[in-house]
Amino acid sequence: MDVGARLRAVRTMHNLSQRELARRAGVTNATISLIESGRTNPSVGALKRVLDGVPMGLAEFFAFEMPTPAQVFYAAEDLVEIGRGGVSYRQVGGDLGGRTLQIIVERYAPGADSGRIMLHHQGEEGGVVIRGRLEVTVGDQRRVLGPGEAYLFDSRTPHRFRNVGPEPCEIVSACTPPTF
Repeated sequence: MDVGARLRAVRTMHNLSQRELARRAGVTNATISLIESGRTNPSVGALKRVLDGVPMGLAEFFAFEMPTPAQVFYAAEDLVEIGRGGVSYRQVGGDLGGRTLQIIVERYAPGADSGRIMLHHQGEEGGVVIRGRLEVTVGDQRRVLGPGEAYLFDSRTPHRFRNVGPEPCEIVSACTPPTF
């Protein structure tokens, strides 16, 4: 158990600076800094004295549920598959609750499309073709895009995507708010 990280989380949760916690606990600022950085492990008595400055008991301190930091980086195998059929949609992040942006790596097999019925939803959508050729239809506009070309539009406008090339087509897209 990382006592220093746990103390830092408790201190932060109570909106205390290291200096203020040290003052309340009657210890030096260096003591708090050394504990939080993991350069010293306090005795039970010293930790109790520090926690009296919060105030918090030892049992509560060790039972405290540490906040899980938000995931920032994703390996390729961490992307979540949400597609089906000839289209693969690999989403960055599994749970988008509370998020305002959805990022997807899309892969269309030759001839695959997003469906015969045009899509429409609240928000904006954009993407960049990485490989292959993608026909993008937005309202009454249609264009075939190749590598490096992009699209950006109001998602309330009916739209459709289709791979018109002989090889798989890959796109990196973003949608706000998340609608998939």
